[in-house]
Amino acid sequence: MNSALTTLQQWLDESSRVVFFGGAGVSTESGIPDFRSEDGLYRQKYDYPPEAILSHEFFVSKPEEFFRFYRDKMLYPGARPNAAHLALAKLEQAGKLTAVVTQNIDGLHQAAGSRNVLELHGSVLRNTCTRCGKRYPGLDIITGTAGVPRCSCGGLIKPDVVLYGEMLDDQVLDSAVAAISAADMLIVGGTSLGVYPAAGLVDYYRGHRLVLINKSPTPYDSRADLLIAEPIGAVLGSLRIG
Repeated sequence: MNSALTTLQQWLDESSRVVFFGGAGVSTESGIPDFRSEDGLYRQKYDYPPEAILSHEFFVSKPEEFFRFYRDKMLYPGARPNAAHLALAKLEQAGKLTAVVTQNIDGLHQAAGSRNVLELHGSVLRNTCTRCGKRYPGLDIITGTAGVPRCSCGGLIKPDVVLYGEMLDDQVLDSAVAAISAADMLIVGGTSLGVYPAAGLVDYYRGHRLVLINKSPTPYDSRADLLIAEPIGAVLGSLRIG
């Protein structure tokens, strides 16, 4: 891996508009399991498939079951940023990184200090009343109650995460496209690049420094200018920044 890291460091030193695009693998080193690995969430057994539970239709029709699963499997209040999150925050502070585009909903990039974080799938740290629109930041409204969380108006409170059957936020998506299109280096890490439309964002990169850091193969491996099949925390944590 030494030669690959040397190349990565050189490209990073020479670049000024770096964008990072990441997925669940970025947070596994913080103790948050991913969805699609051999031991991931989708391989576990429940009364309903996780894909069904995490759908808009299920949320509306069976909110009690939705929140039972959501509290048990989607919230990790004890998780802390790992070496990958911290390295990306330092890159932004050094004026190298222009944006983090993430499929994760855990808020760990912001906890590490990153400012321009584009959350494609929303965040567990934001919640909204479906009736009056009142905002409930943080996890307390979910973790501090049992059953279905209700607003002071009586409305059902929904986590601001994109469920199956829901569209991505247009403004976030447009900002991600703009950032990736303007990047002189794109680092993709911790994602299988198998979920669309998020995976299709890579197609907007126009440069020649596409770096893929993922322990398992992705559909974009053949298009990568640099491919590193190592843990992303170890890779990013080893970079010389500033």
